[in-house]
Amino acid sequence: MSTTLTGRTVAFLVAPEGIEQVELTEPWQAVQDAGGTPRLVSTDTVSVQAYHHLDKGDTFDVDDTVDAVDTDDYDALVLPGGVANPDFLRTQPAAVAFARSFFDAGKPVAAICHAPWTLVEADVVRGRRLTSWPSLQTDLRNAGAEWVDEEVVACENGPNVLVTSRKPDDLKAFCAELVDRVASA
Repeated sequence: MSTTLTGRTVAFLVAPEGIEQVELTEPWQAVQDAGGTPRLVSTDTVSVQAYHHLDKGDTFDVDDTVDAVDTDDYDALVLPGGVANPDFLRTQPAAVAFARSFFDAGKPVAAICHAPWTLVEADVVRGRRLTSWPSLQTDLRNAGAEWVDEEVVACENGPNVLVTSRKPDDLKAFCAELVDRVASA
C-alpha cells in the first residue's frame, strides 16, 4: 500500500528569490503524487524566482502571503534551500514566527540544504539531531543542535518531527521521509 496525503495541505515557505528550484519542485511533486495539496507561501510577492544554483530558473506563483496565513491551515511545513532563500527568510519576523509555529503546534517540518538557517533564527534546533549543507554545521551546533553528515535525518523531539537533508543529491530520501512523516502525523 502506498503512502497517501489525501486531505493534507503542506506549506512551502520561500523568499521572493533565491530558492534552489529542485529543492522546491521535487518535494512539491512528491506531496502532489501522494495526493496532498502543496501551497506556496512567501512574504509579500505575487511570484517568486527560483534558481539552478546561481542561474535563474523558473518563477512560481505565490498562493498565500506569510502575514495572511495560519498554521492551522496546514498539516506540515517544507523549507527549500538555496543560500539566499533562508538568509532572507531569517530576517523576516513573520516568516520566522510562521516556521516556529509549526513546532509549537507539533506539526512536521522538513528543511533541506541551507534551509535550517531559518530554524536557527526561530530557535527550534536546540536539542535536535539534524543535517544540512556542511557550511551550516557550526551555526547549527552553536544554536544547540547535534549536526550529522547523513543523507536524511528524522528527529523526533517533542510532539513533532524535523526532517532534514544536506543537498539536492539527497532529494529522493528527503521526499520519501517527508511524505511518510506527514502521512503518519
